[in-house]
Amino acid sequence: MNKSELVEVVSRSAGISKSASEKAVDGAIDAITGALKRGQSVTLVGFGTFRVGRREARAGRNPRTGEEIRIKAAKVPKFSAGKALKDALN
Repeated sequence: MNKSELVEVVSRSAGISKSASEKAVDGAIDAITGALKRGQSVTLVGFGTFRVGRREARAGRNPRTGEEIRIKAAKVPKFSAGKALKDALN
């Protein structure tokens, strides 16, 4: 499912227009992104938790040349599924 398909499903299930649905989806994504940028986690009970993880700097190899390169440390988004989501899939 891509974003436009998600907007369509939200529009149908909430009984609102596609433009209102798109604003709602964009607003939710922006809110989650903003919280993660501030280092906060976002917990949606029953669905899961979005949080910021830390990837340490490490050595890697350029696959084309085989040359060793240094990969910088980075912040990465992480998601942990909630129990209700896990149960819905099994």
